[in-house]
Amino acid sequence: MHVLCLDLEGVLVPEIWIEFAKVTGIEELKRTTRDEPDYAKLMNYRINILKKENLKLKDIQKVISGMNPLPGAKEFIQEAKSLLQVIILSDTFTEFAHPLMEQLGFPTIFCNSLKIDSDNFISGFSLRQEDGKTKAVKALKSINLKVMASGDSYNDLGMIKVADSGALFRTTDKIKADFPDIPAYTEYSQLIEHIKRFKTEF
Repeated sequence: MHVLCLDLEGVLVPEIWIEFAKVTGIEELKRTTRDEPDYAKLMNYRINILKKENLKLKDIQKVISGMNPLPGAKEFIQEAKSLLQVIILSDTFTEFAHPLMEQLGFPTIFCNSLKIDSDNFISGFSLRQEDGKTKAVKALKSINLKVMASGDSYNDLGMIKVADSGALFRTTDKIKADFPDIPAYTEYSQLIEHIKRFKTEF
């Protein structure tokens, strides 16, 4: 059996924190895993900004409720699912993901969770496990599944490298330059062609 493991934000949906930054006008919240490889450091940075600006979980969820998948993402997921199994491996949170997963037809997603205090402020976060994307791909391979992985950020590189086949998607010029051996695509049609080659070669 063949499995595709995909990142979520930047690949299928817009970056949630960037969209929230646009709505609130807080430029500091545009920083993502494309900029900061240390996810815990990035999240603590975000939580501190939210506290300072008196912003709550409900404020972020309101923005997410108005978001849509990237153009062509839903059709891509449908076509990919006709070719192989699809699992989304994301560092987002269950408290964020539901409206977007609904629009994508509820593909399987493994992600993290937030800690919310009694006043609806984000007080912390719980990672499903450290380096969860890489470990998930390794676990799938350990039960004799053939795995392809794709994402756009530093925190996707681990799973891409350990997968049987991997690709970057709509990543930064710096990441492409730093990892020239990893195929890099900008269109969903290119990912579909990679999937078809992956199924033939593995």
